[in-house]
Amino acid sequence: MIGFLVLESGEVFAGSLFSESSELRKDFFAVNDFEKKFSRAGEVVFNTSHFGYEEIATDPSYFSQIVVITAPQQGNYGVNRDFWESRRIWIEGFVCLQTQYSEREHGWIKRLHESHVPILTGLDTRMLTMHLRKQGTPWGAIVIAKDKEEAKIKAKVLIDEKKKIQKDWVFEVSRKETEIQIGEIPFGPKVAVLDFGVKENILRQLKKYASEIKIFNSRTSFDIIASYKPEALMLTNGPGDPADVQQAADVVKPFIGQIPIFGICMGHQILSLALGAKTYKLKFGHRGSNHPIQDQLLKKIYVSSQNHGYAVDEKTLPEDVMVTQRNLNDHTVAGFFSQRRNFLGIQYHPEACPGPHEASELFKYFFEEMILNKKTEDR
Repeated sequence: MIGFLVLESGEVFAGSLFSESSELRKDFFAVNDFEKKFSRAGEVVFNTSHFGYEEIATDPSYFSQIVVITAPQQGNYGVNRDFWESRRIWIEGFVCLQTQYSEREHGWIKRLHESHVPILTGLDTRMLTMHLRKQGTPWGAIVIAKDKEEAKIKAKVLIDEKKKIQKDWVFEVSRKETEIQIGEIPFGPKVAVLDFGVKENILRQLKKYASEIKIFNSRTSFDIIASYKPEALMLTNGPGDPADVQQAADVVKPFIGQIPIFGICMGHQILSLALGAKTYKLKFGHRGSNHPIQDQLLKKIYVSSQNHGYAVDEKTLPEDVMVTQRNLNDHTVAGFFSQRRNFLGIQYHPEACPGPHEASELFKYFFEEMILNKKTEDR
């Protein structure tokens, strides 16, 4: 079935829409039903990872986004629910050069169809990615149409409707109920987790060092979190513009200097806002598992996993905050640290999934240097 990816700026890319139903070839009503379910709009972004399609699709940071995967043969190693980074698929569309459709790999296509996520293949993803790099991150839509002109009309309706959703995307993906998970270290610290769209692997990493973690909704008040008496605070990843996240920066502010704080991705940006700094939108964002990082904290250079569309404005950070990590592709702020006030912000994903595990040592640093040192000082 012919499908189109239409960008709000007017560019149209034709491809093939995957369907599991052979009935679509002969049943007009089945086609109409398919179109209603699988026409979707969102921000169009690209990811340069060669693997990790399940982790990417289930990462809440991809809320309201159509993901263009630059690597071919998506679905080629099957599916495994253990790889999922949340309880559901969040993406609005999956665009790639080709998907594997053999009996063994058919599971990935089935998973996307169960979530009504359109799969568009056969288009020139290289040309599309180069266009996104040049133009920036546009809104777009995947539609079924008889020609490009009809596709543009249908796409505009979908995009206009999608833009009406509330701007605080973090609240849309955050847990609504408080949740406690037991850690692996009986005498380890208790950690409060402010959920901006947390990936499961962040929670797994925390539980390796903690006795208990308690996960709070993104709009939880300071008093409620403080009543838990946490020994540290984790600010997680999440989708959208950090400036649109309600309450979080004001909630984090009184914790600064009181307990150790570790912010990852969106959490890093919210921490910067709590410090009085500003963030800005990157032209096309950083999404992939091959971004080089210079880390002055661990004294290493390594490859990282990244997924974000915004960055911290270095010029607006307080004077006592040291930029300790840099993205070597564009030299943007990839992390900052304050020893005196005991906080660490990281723009990339030290928990990986998908991606390299070189930066996972930052979790060890958080627990063994920042939290342990705080306990020693308190004594």
